[in-house]
Amino acid sequence: MDSLLLGLTWVSTLGAALIAGVFFGFSTFIMTALGRRPPAEGIAAMQEINLTVVRSGFIAVFFATAVTAAALAVFALLRWDDPRAPYRLAGALLYVLGTFGLTIVRNVPLNDELAAVDPASSEGAGVWSRYLSDWTWWNTVRAGASLAATAAFVLALGVPSPA
Repeated sequence: MDSLLLGLTWVSTLGAALIAGVFFGFSTFIMTALGRRPPAEGIAAMQEINLTVVRSGFIAVFFATAVTAAALAVFALLRWDDPRAPYRLAGALLYVLGTFGLTIVRNVPLNDELAAVDPASSEGAGVWSRYLSDWTWWNTVRAGASLAATAAFVLALGVPSPA
């Protein structure tokens, strides 16, 4: 069982770190660059990114990390006497709620709204203006949650196993 938990913690750590890096990139320079383009170009590029991401390796890491983190939460609660349990639970909650959950509740609806507009329309320009601000804000929160989850998982890896 300890080997399984160690493996799940490593996979969750690496997955959360990868996702944090992707989200960090979008919040710190990708969305800024897209926002500097004419709205029709920025919209079209982001629409293509949103179509491509769901067919990429990103989505596998994103979902797999949610699954391994959720498993760690269950094991943490079942084995609360383990000194690593609080770190595993914290990392799991940060990732599952703050990264995965927030994506479903905030970023996906914004993506759906952007997907429905014609990039060349005046409506599209209005949606794009709001999208840049709102999507980037929530994405930055997701990046922070993923990074915090990574830190919690790293802490769990550093705590010695119980004797």
